[in-house]
Amino acid sequence: MSGPVEPEEADLSPIVAARRGLRTGWTTGTCASAAAKAAYLALVTGRRPEVTEVALPSGRRVSFPVEWDSDGRAVVVKDAGDDPDCTDGARMTAEVRAGGAAGAPVFHAGEGIGTITKPGLGLAVGAPAINPVPRRMIMAALAEVGTEPVDVTFSVPDGETMALETTNSRLGIMGGISILGTSGIVRPFSTASYRASVVQQIDVAAAQGEQTVVLATGARSEAAAARFYPELDPVCLIEVGDFTGIALRRAARAEMRNVVFVGMAGKLAKLAAGVMMTHFHRSEVDTGLLGALAVEAGAPQAVVRAATETATARHFFDACMAHGCLTPLALLCERARAACLVHAGSSFELEVVLVDYEGSAALWRAGPTGTIRGHAPGSGS
Repeated sequence: MSGPVEPEEADLSPIVAARRGLRTGWTTGTCASAAAKAAYLALVTGRRPEVTEVALPSGRRVSFPVEWDSDGRAVVVKDAGDDPDCTDGARMTAEVRAGGAAGAPVFHAGEGIGTITKPGLGLAVGAPAINPVPRRMIMAALAEVGTEPVDVTFSVPDGETMALETTNSRLGIMGGISILGTSGIVRPFSTASYRASVVQQIDVAAAQGEQTVVLATGARSEAAAARFYPELDPVCLIEVGDFTGIALRRAARAEMRNVVFVGMAGKLAKLAAGVMMTHFHRSEVDTGLLGALAVEAGAPQAVVRAATETATARHFFDACMAHGCLTPLALLCERARAACLVHAGSSFELEVVLVDYEGSAALWRAGPTGTIRGHAPGSGS
């Protein structure tokens, strides 16, 4: 066969990236800025506003209803729109007190707000998990009320439980959720937050001095990776979803020495075809490529036919397994590895591991020393 094709990484299709008719929502950063402004207004005027208005990074101004808890703190309830967000309904709570020194407002993490415990996030260790854009939004909202030095404490009831559905603990953000956002708006099925989380985890691993990251496409492949590489810090195991290309490029930029990709036949088939954005709505399996691999491997006709009988790589995988013809799968690993190296610039050692569809066994490993078969990396079997 010819060498790897020029890789591509298209955006998600409109059906996924911006579904029409779905409601947008508000980020935790926008809600925090609204709650902080309301709390400051109450401190300055002695009156508790029922509505507060803040500016988004775009300059657009939006209003939010404000509630007040039993301790007199301002509460803005997050509405994530139609985005499947674990912080939807979070009660973003702010308390503002007069500060003791001149200068910028001082932010504190209360109950349910995470605290930074590891470097690599662009925030000081020990600081509350408030990203730069929402930090600026909050400061701008406070400046609309006054310029006196203040201490602002944010909290979210049940925030620590919400954070269990995020990668915060793996990133060293402990105790709760992060205050996030870049535009202030949550767009349903947006890819931005997922991309950002992948990049962020690689950066944290690099900041900790780690030299190896393992990229997995989903929960089963990530669980398999954790079994295959038990010696690695959990921050090195990254569920990249469909953003393999982003992860490869970031690993190269972070000067990782070793990268491992763990995935199933469907994702590997797309990578082998040079497609680095692998969402099913955007990219289809190249069945012609699978057929060519089968022919190159000298596979029986039943396996060659299976490559194009359906549009799924699983059918081809199952046929290979059923006929005991595994060479096409080895070639698939090699082709996927070659395409990934082209995409990343070949700046690190790369290993591609094909796992079965239960994520229970590693069938083939393609790496710098060739392609070998085994039940698990390093098992020697």
